[in-house]
Amino acid sequence: YSRLLAAVQRSGRRLRFEATVGAGMPILDTHRKLVDSGDRVLRVEGCFSGTLGYVLSSVSEGKPFSAAVREAVALGYAEPDPRDDLSGRDAGRKGLILGRLLCYAGPPPVAEDLVPPALRQVKFDEFLVNLSSLDEEWRRRVELEKSRARVLRYVVVATPRSVRAQLVAVPADSALGALRGTRNLVSFTTRRYRSEPLVITGPGAGPEVTAAGILNDLHQLAVT
Repeated sequence: YSRLLAAVQRSGRRLRFEATVGAGMPILDTHRKLVDSGDRVLRVEGCFSGTLGYVLSSVSEGKPFSAAVREAVALGYAEPDPRDDLSGRDAGRKGLILGRLLCYAGPPPVAEDLVPPALRQVKFDEFLVNLSSLDEEWRRRVELEKSRARVLRYVVVATPRSVRAQLVAVPADSALGALRGTRNLVSFTTRRYRSEPLVITGPGAGPEVTAAGILNDLHQLAVT
């Protein structure tokens, strides 16, 4: 990332990568505007995976884990091999992008993998066959958190000192707990927005919203 920024500065070019986090949501643009206005971003937190959001909100509503994963693939939210999403690596990469914007200089985060070790290296067909074996464990986890008025969400937290990507139980009536489907949410805690973070929410997966983010970058490059 540092080498890329240095190359951009040397060449006098510009770099835009809005759609890398939150599809078409103006997450990176909001960070840029906060910094340009003289604010300092202290922490960025949220749910950035439309796939994991869809799966986790579905199981929270009583759907079997295996059915939720298969639906996410069928609807085009997940990669053809959903382990690419369930591993948490994609969410972790998005967290790292945000962390770099906050001057985090450490290594990439070790994202929490939602796929059991026994199913991570098997062939795709074998993974699908055994996917339903995870349903009961997920049902128990969901019911346990429900009894505590909480739901499971895959949360990314980026600060200048660390980046984390992991499964978290959050209050069901919180902003993160209220997310449904592929909706993403990001909150900016800044010097000005310290007691009440700035929150942005919207769809975080799908070809149309992702294309909109890319088109916005192209437009900004063309007019500036």
